[in-house]
Amino acid sequence: MARVTGIGGIFFRARDPDELTSWYQRHLGITQPDETVWMQEAGPTVFSPFRAETDYFPPDKQWMLNLRVDDLAALIVRLRAEGIAVETRKEWDGDGSYGWFARIHDPEGTPIELWQPPP
Repeated sequence: MARVTGIGGIFFRARDPDELTSWYQRHLGITQPDETVWMQEAGPTVFSPFRAETDYFPPDKQWMLNLRVDDLAALIVRLRAEGIAVETRKEWDGDGSYGWFARIHDPEGTPIELWQPPP
């Protein structure tokens, strides 16, 4: 059976695409095709529609980007040192069986969940 094998791209509108591209590259290491295609490491991807009434991310946002990371604690330290507000909540992590989570927002307010899956 033919099936989807992964996410091929994420496309969204931005007030200042060049600045946003630079921000994602500088702080999260995500590159753009005109430089080099961002090669993801193999791993889990969650595809999960939420109810319209969810409070898991801001009600004025239609979507939230979730990025898989390899060392959440170190990334949090670096992002905070770069002046980026990072939010963590114990209830997001639970007992750690789903991994560990933190939230940031890009310069245009898009919520970004950083996720370190369990080993």
